[in-house]
Amino acid sequence: MRSFASDNNSTVHPLVLEAIAEANVNHAFGYGTDPWTERATEMVEGLFARPSVPLFTFNGTGSNTMALQLLTRPYHIIFTPETGHIAVDECGAPAKATGCTIRQIPTPDGKLTPELLQPYMTNFGIEHHSQPGAVYISQCTELGTIYTPEELTALCDFAHKYGMKVHLDGARIANAAVALGKSIDQVSAACGIDTMVLGGTKNGLMGAECVVVFDPELATEARYARKQACQLASKMRYISAQFIAYLTDELWKKSAAHANDMAQRLADALSRKSYVRFTQKVESNQLFLTLPRAVSEALERQFHFYYWDESIGEIRLVTSHDTTDEDIYALIQTLP
Repeated sequence: MRSFASDNNSTVHPLVLEAIAEANVNHAFGYGTDPWTERATEMVEGLFARPSVPLFTFNGTGSNTMALQLLTRPYHIIFTPETGHIAVDECGAPAKATGCTIRQIPTPDGKLTPELLQPYMTNFGIEHHSQPGAVYISQCTELGTIYTPEELTALCDFAHKYGMKVHLDGARIANAAVALGKSIDQVSAACGIDTMVLGGTKNGLMGAECVVVFDPELATEARYARKQACQLASKMRYISAQFIAYLTDELWKKSAAHANDMAQRLADALSRKSYVRFTQKVESNQLFLTLPRAVSEALERQFHFYYWDESIGEIRLVTSHDTTDEDIYALIQTLP
């Protein structure tokens, strides 16, 4: 089975499997008190110019929930694009865990801006109203678009001006960095965010994420938030070993660059079809486009993908670190 539905469906990179196997020798202390976690922590810290506290986790929903619980109180509002992962794909987990109101803001391209947030900066200090508390964004966005460092800095400056914290969901942060020709730091921490998820699962890891805390006032509480979010792995070395492989010789960059390149090749091929209309710019490894219904129905008999907006025939195609030229050729060959 070959899939364009999600990069979650891709294989684990062979070097990651090798690292897990190498960690699977003898016994080691649990819950992160092992040499692999110590080394992986140092490597993650080395990605950023700012002091950071990396805490390894094992899934995206739990990671976002942990970070947002750390940033907020139950009387806060968390602002998110209406397409944000916490709004549409996490079964209300962040709202349940934080007790916060999740305010969804319409965006044309999945990106929040100070201008879009400004109308919601009201009712400060009025006890009858929930208080603006945090901003959730993702890099890349759920529509495959990317915040430039300038856009992200402006958003963080705006949020901090109003006393809010910013959490960045970096499930596809590697794809964003590669697309912009920047370091991971330059498209995240250097712009002023308070917490982030350094994603790995969508880019060739077996099941590993890392919540990185930059706000020093939150560092002490972060470990308790991870435990309460059920994200403290007992056999942590198998998660940490994945990140050691991921950050060695820039495997993260090579894998993301391949996925992005495959997306561009697929976009180029699809653009030659007169009936294809792209609904978002192809900036990363996600493609959003419309097809005639008969065409998409024929396509789904051969490949897995998601309908994004069935009312207009919009679908999403996602390429991965292991997508091949043969995969792209086979998909295009199924189209009239």
